[in-house]
Amino acid sequence: MKPENRLASLVFMFITTPLMFSQQPQNKPSPTPPSDVLGAPLIAWSQVQEPQPVAEQQGPSANSTAQKPPQQTPAQIVTGTIVRDAGRYVVKVSSSTGYELDDQDRAKQYEGKQVKIAGTLDANGGSLHIISLELVS
Repeated sequence: MKPENRLASLVFMFITTPLMFSQQPQNKPSPTPPSDVLGAPLIAWSQVQEPQPVAEQQGPSANSTAQKPPQQTPAQIVTGTIVRDAGRYVVKVSSSTGYELDDQDRAKQYEGKQVKIAGTLDANGGSLHIISLELVS
């Protein structure tokens, strides 16, 4: 190869090489992880409220329309006897006071027995959401 051609090749290489590596990087948006990767549900609260999980839709079985859960009172302990009343299990606290239980299958095994239930009452005070249920010795 002639020295002029070699010199022209080197000059061409010195000019074009930096241009090949100086291309601007493409700005690609960051991928957004799926919502199930983000961890536990957020907690919305202020200093005057108890922390409450933020409502979220879970899976295809969740209703497509958002429904507010009924307002509940703080958890409390109720002691009484589980009886069947009008086809539903209730805990009879006294002769005039009873609460319908939300988990009928769980209550069924304690029918006729004295129990201690930790739970929350719904807004109208007639239904008890069972948190824990145990026999009274």
